[in-house]
Amino acid sequence: MLAIIQARANSKRFKNKVFFPINRLPLIAHVYLRVKKSRYIKKIIIATSKNKTDDKLIKLLQNFEIKYFRGNLENVAKRLYKVAELNKVKYFLRINGDSPLINYEIIDRAIRIFKNRNKDYDLITNVFPRTFPKGQSVEIIKTSALKKNLDYFSRMDKEHVTKYFYKNSEKFKIKNFKFKGKKKEIDQSIDTKKDLENVLKKFKHRFEKLV
Repeated sequence: MLAIIQARANSKRFKNKVFFPINRLPLIAHVYLRVKKSRYIKKIIIATSKNKTDDKLIKLLQNFEIKYFRGNLENVAKRLYKVAELNKVKYFLRINGDSPLINYEIIDRAIRIFKNRNKDYDLITNVFPRTFPKGQSVEIIKTSALKKNLDYFSRMDKEHVTKYFYKNSEKFKIKNFKFKGKKKEIDQSIDTKKDLENVLKKFKHRFEKLV
């Protein structure tokens, strides 16, 4: 399975968050290393933009020897589709670059559903409805379904990639899986500096350390 991590430096609410150091590792590296733990992920690509604002991110990825792709800044959906097309995959797993605590076991659970599916799903997800905390979102997207619908995406759909699928769920085969635990943890995505403060206060012990 190909994993595509979408990331950019010029975030609206928390600029340059992908570089923020946690245990001497930049935030984006934590996302990459956690996805890499999955037993089913064969390749990981960071999908970022061609804009100069992401030149620094490219240098960082090169230093860590992480594969990347540069595409349209605003049209994230098209950016991800281009990665899937270039790699000739029928399905890919999408992860947000603001999820430094993404649990590889959730990724593996999604991929096992994919492997054991008895329907040809367009989307396998854990956010429809959401029962997992933010920062633990996993989506497996059918490349052809994304391609067929790109022209219908609004500006908001292009940015959020799967929003169009959820808004028009009656048109697609969507499989959702739910949180099995008794207690839902607090959100773990990093959208603002306040989010980062909350996550570090609660979960700093979970982050990888630079050896």
